[in-house]
Amino acid sequence: MKIKEIQKLLDAEVLCCEDNTEREIFSACGCDLMSDVLAYVKDQAVLLTGLVNPQVVRTAEMMDMVCIVFVRSKSPTPEMLALAQESGIVIMRCDKRLYEACGILYSSGLSGNKVKA
Repeated sequence: MKIKEIQKLLDAEVLCCEDNTEREIFSACGCDLMSDVLAYVKDQAVLLTGLVNPQVVRTAEMMDMVCIVFVRSKSPTPEMLALAQESGIVIMRCDKRLYEACGILYSSGLSGNKVKA
């Protein structure tokens, strides 16, 4: 699924790196705990979160994620947008809650990462 499709599905606003919305996304993760993102996420994923701090962008960069969607109309700081711009990470925000946003993407065919027991 392309990032621009995610934007349309979530009725999201692109805040950073709009020129990268043609990139493909292969999985999604909805999480506010960056330690879980580090443990379970693979590359080419979108991160949906309500956590707004620079560590979110740094974590996404470390995990080779290509897009972050802030839910509940949360707004990243200018510092966060600058970090994302340096890495080419698309930043969006939508007014949906995390559960709803994840459900929309899942029901539209975007899978999550498999968790090993």
